[in-house]
Amino acid sequence: MSDPDVKNTLREQVALLPLSPGVYQFLDRTGKIIYVGKAKSLRKRVSSYFVNSREHSAKVRALVRQIVEIRHIVVGSEADALLLENSLIKTLQPRYNILLKDDKSYPWIVVRREPFPRVESTRQVVRDGSRYFGPYASVQQQRSILEFIRSVVPLRTCRLNLSPSAVARGRYSVCLQYHLGNCKGPCVGAQSEEEYDRQVDLVVSVLRGDLRPVRRFLTDEMERAAGELRFEAAQAYKARIEALDHYAARSVIVSASLTDADVFSLLSDEEDTTVYCNCLRVRHGSIVSVQTLRLSAGIEADNAELLAYAIRHVAEHLPEGERLAREVIVPFLPAASQLFDGVTFTVPRRGEKFDLLEFSLKSARIYRAERLKNLEIKNPERHTERLMSALQKELRLDRPPRHIECFDNSNLQGSHPVASCVVFRDGKPSRKEYRHFNIRTVEGPDDYASMREVVFRRYSRLVAEGSELPDLVIADGGKGQMGVIHEVLTALGLDIPIAGLAKDDRHRTAELYCGYPPLLVGLRPTSPVFHFLTSVQDEVHRFAITFHRQKRSRAFLHSELEQIEGVGAKTLETLLRHFGTVAKVRAAGYEELAALVGPAKAKKIRMFYEK
Repeated sequence: MSDPDVKNTLREQVALLPLSPGVYQFLDRTGKIIYVGKAKSLRKRVSSYFVNSREHSAKVRALVRQIVEIRHIVVGSEADALLLENSLIKTLQPRYNILLKDDKSYPWIVVRREPFPRVESTRQVVRDGSRYFGPYASVQQQRSILEFIRSVVPLRTCRLNLSPSAVARGRYSVCLQYHLGNCKGPCVGAQSEEEYDRQVDLVVSVLRGDLRPVRRFLTDEMERAAGELRFEAAQAYKARIEALDHYAARSVIVSASLTDADVFSLLSDEEDTTVYCNCLRVRHGSIVSVQTLRLSAGIEADNAELLAYAIRHVAEHLPEGERLAREVIVPFLPAASQLFDGVTFTVPRRGEKFDLLEFSLKSARIYRAERLKNLEIKNPERHTERLMSALQKELRLDRPPRHIECFDNSNLQGSHPVASCVVFRDGKPSRKEYRHFNIRTVEGPDDYASMREVVFRRYSRLVAEGSELPDLVIADGGKGQMGVIHEVLTALGLDIPIAGLAKDDRHRTAELYCGYPPLLVGLRPTSPVFHFLTSVQDEVHRFAITFHRQKRSRAFLHSELEQIEGVGAKTLETLLRHFGTVAKVRAAGYEELAALVGPAKAKKIRMFYEK
């Protein structure tokens, strides 16, 4: 590939990157990953490598010259991006990464396996039966969690050996933490091991993200303190409950309990036979690889066979010396799963493994969305054909709706009622065909009557002029608006398909109806058809509300000046043309007004405002 071709390819890849947080990888001509980085916004961060090259260091310029491909992984937060970057750098050892290649790891919180377990910080995960939670993106985050836990549950922080025999011999005495109320003295037998273990269970529930047990504990303690009139203690417990509500759940990017596993998810394209299979590779508790395959489903193939094929393909193309993990997490069992020697398939329903499966499925959705976006940019005609075919299928139409018109009303408690009509051709807005309507025959806030008037005026005129009629009419409303449109079209002798977009209490598109009588169409909010119809609804609403505001503003401006005796339409037009706004007319002096409209009218204008 020549240098101009590489630059064009990289420019397209950068343009398609999302604005989400994630990890990016740069590859050279041999397909080797030479750099791994994290970003709060992938597109903004990666694009910075290819602009203002003179401001970059010599190392960065050398790196950019070797890039021929960009890969990326989208995650949920910047902290997750930091953790994933750490695990990928340590696994891949890219040439241009130097900061995170060492053996340092991110901080964890460990519950030691010992009598009266300590809860403390560590950077080493040792398989000794202790329980590990994390990792955390920063030491500050980990310390704040430990401080919160210790402020809620009094546990020991000393390193004494509190075996039953040592405690029974009375070898120890209480320390300052006991006198401060931060420890209940298990070293001297003042706290039983059973009571201490119950408190450890509260800590573990917090670290696992289940806040209900510790919340019940804090609530009971708060109510007990209030009942005993210890209001300062009750307020302290209340503050801890509020802090608990803001406690963040841990990341699924790295796990202490899950060591090695491969995760496969399957996603079908609703509009063709393409199937996307995403594979996550987890090694030593960290995600080290993410890839998505595109498969052609064919006519007879089912999902179990496709999943089996994808797993075999990944297994056959692993680097030399590597193989599938002993545990493979899947959404359902693949076909002939017994033929995969040494592999145990797990279909999780909840928990950490289920979270990994959901992350894999999210990665597949992002890959599909980016591929469709790329198709729209490189081949807009094909994208249009896919969209038209999908609309025809979902709305049960006899032909693709290449000409779509959508109506909306706008008024403020019945005042200044207007309506608008927007036109889309081949999925794109045709703004020169947009139309505004002033409502003429309706008094008060009657949306149905306004819709009846506007639709009749629109299509009776098109019929009279012999103009082209739309393939689909959309109402910005539900069944009621559709019924009015159907009534008008029937009266005009027209047979045009109708759809309706109903909104929920938050004014967001919630339901789609088609035909008459209206039938509810089940669409996923992530489907391209749903996105397109939502954009049509947003556009007609914008067009209508803008016209309504303009009309209302003009009426307000005119109403103030029209109250002045002797100021007619011509004088009003002269004043506004010269001053631009009513505020400037109000602030104008007598001499300036007199020079413009004469001394008599100038005197009346000044007297009106001086009152």
